Amino acid sequence: MQDVVRTCLGWLSVSCLLVFSTALPVPSAEEIVPAAGTSSNSDAAKRGYVWLTKTPLLPPDFDDEVFESVWTVWPQPLRDQARKATPAERRKLAFERYGLVESPDHPGTGPALGYVDAGEGRWVMNCLACHSGTVAGETVLGVPNSLFAMQTLTEEIRLVKLQKGKALAHLDLGSLHIPLGQTNGTTNAVIFGVALGARRDRDINFVLTGNVPPLLHHDCDAPPFWNVRRKKTIYADGFAAKGHRPLLQFVMVPENSGERIRGWEEGAKDLLAWIESLRPPKYPGPVNAELATHGKVVFDQNCARCHGTYGDGSEFPNKIISIEEIGTDRARFDSLRKEYREFMANGWFGHYGEKIDQYRVDTPGYAAPPLDGIWASAPYFHNGSVPTLADVLDSGERPVVWKRSATGFDHARVGLEVERMDAVPATVTLPADRRGYFDTQKPGKSFQGHTYPDALSDAQRRAVLEYLKTL
Repeated sequence: MQDVVRTCLGWLSVSCLLVFSTALPVPSAEEIVPAAGTSSNSDAAKRGYVWLTKTPLLPPDFDDEVFESVWTVWPQPLRDQARKATPAERRKLAFERYGLVESPDHPGTGPALGYVDAGEGRWVMNCLACHSGTVAGETVLGVPNSLFAMQTLTEEIRLVKLQKGKALAHLDLGSLHIPLGQTNGTTNAVIFGVALGARRDRDINFVLTGNVPPLLHHDCDAPPFWNVRRKKTIYADGFAAKGHRPLLQFVMVPENSGERIRGWEEGAKDLLAWIESLRPPKYPGPVNAELATHGKVVFDQNCARCHGTYGDGSEFPNKIISIEEIGTDRARFDSLRKEYREFMANGWFGHYGEKIDQYRVDTPGYAAPPLDGIWASAPYFHNGSVPTLADVLDSGERPVVWKRSATGFDHARVGLEVERMDAVPATVTLPADRRGYFDTQKPGKSFQGHTYPDALSDAQRRAVLEYLKTL
């Protein structure tokens, strides 16, 4: 049955996404205690968290009925396990399968963290689906969700909807032509923005005449939110000036008019305030203070010119390194054409060119990120190809293929607890299972580049690794 359904889907097109005039419900903001992990009690930051977690900015992805039935399309023996389970146990199995996280505001009920309750049991995705997750099993707001299986979730939700005769949503249709992520924990988000922006004018009004350019699909690892405060520019290539308007880039679905998106500007300002109020969690394990002190000296001598300094009087250079020098996978760099950067800089997102001097439409490579809380934000590199900091510091140790555990943390290597291998096992044939393996041999997933630390001695690398725990 599932194979028949998949075959029948072949004729569907993204052009089926029509413009709907019905406004999405926007509840009024309410006072709440600032989210765990924030350091600011400012009214704007509090409003920003409420706005993000209460305002449906997109059409609903699915409803409770569909989500509670999704186990019926799982492969065996997981389906039988779910059949015998209680509703609460099924919910836990579903959350584990898709990398979903219970919301700290209503754990065990309602939508997961990263989804807004739009009423009548409808789930609407927001940016926390990718930008909040768990570290060693503990929920952390603002950390990349390195377990989120968005592609698998969407495929299986779509099957349930078709079986129940329910209408397909924007992701159900769009994912037939634009992959959402080839590996769990990564997303093709950059291409979402390019495809959506191709149907908008400089005022972000929807137009039918826009031409979608050739799309270079690739997966990226969501960066931690808490580093936004130190940046002057955003995105892996650092081309865009930091501001609140670009936060609305990913709500340009046809159902949202330009007027509606522009009307969310004040909410986006508050959202940026909340993001900038976030601070990284403190490393929970032991730290060798003497070794870390030595590591700071090595770091400041070898790494600070790009990644900045930390502690009292810290500075961050906001430096962009040329693609030729850094040598990391260039699919992300090649995917974003100059025309799209100019669209962002010269239109509404860039205040119609008022901030043109803060944009890098000819950016030469990738931006070296701040390293605050770096211990918690594995995997590493913009494409998430490197599972631990020890692997970042020694390119010869990077695994060709790796599969992470769900909740484990490798304190020795500092990063994900992974199984290392030379290839995806031949017995792994289902697409949903293959997405649990990160294969660096696939296009856009290379672990190459950033070999600067190879010049350090083993002792120096151990010291730097210890120091990175303290940031």
